[in-house]
Amino acid sequence: MLKEFREFISRGNVIDLAVGVIVGAAFTAIINSLVNDIINPLIGLLVGGQADFSNYFIPLAGQTATTLAEAQAAGPVLAYGSFLTAVINFLLIAFLVFMIVRTVNRMRSKPDVPSPVLPEPTPSERLLAEIRDLLARQG
Repeated sequence: MLKEFREFISRGNVIDLAVGVIVGAAFTAIINSLVNDIINPLIGLLVGGQADFSNYFIPLAGQTATTLAEAQAAGPVLAYGSFLTAVINFLLIAFLVFMIVRTVNRMRSKPDVPSPVLPEPTPSERLLAEIRDLLARQG
């Protein structure tokens, strides 16, 4: 069983997956920081306020509150602002990842594809080509 485990863990796919998960976790922190610390404040500047809509809510029990935390403590709340913030963050992150992948794909060198080398025609193929050409001239 130890031998099987060693073979399993040393497969290329398992190690590639582990590296991908580790790099993905680090990359997630970078992308989240980019969205939260750079892009969201710029969007907030453009819309004249804050790009964090998490304090937008509708109290369902008629309570009055100025923040989402106060409203949730007083009763049920429809917190549509948190959902809207999550959707905006997702779209920003998806777009940034798309741009990064697109840039990386463009930077990769494309392999030179050699032109196909056609083999010499066989004697029967040459004869058929001559017959084809004769028929084309006749008709």
